[in-house]
Amino acid sequence: MLPVTVYTTTTCPFCKMAKQFFSENNVAFIEKDVTSDLAVQQEMIAKSGQMAVPVIIVGEQVLVGFNEAKLQELLEKT
Repeated sequence: MLPVTVYTTTTCPFCKMAKQFFSENNVAFIEKDVTSDLAVQQEMIAKSGQMAVPVIIVGEQVLVGFNEAKLQELLEKT
């Protein structure tokens, strides 16, 4: 399976939905909270070009926001 990384904040409802989706589908992921970590914020912006969360990286694919259909499609390819 491709590696999955999720950049989140503690108050983002879409971040919570993404994490719940991965948990319910038994997908291992690394969570990186950008709330108070400037280095992680800069890493997320460098990878996505965005300041919005969640930023979800599946393999080399970068998604901004929670799009369940697109995530399902990417995960089925692994």
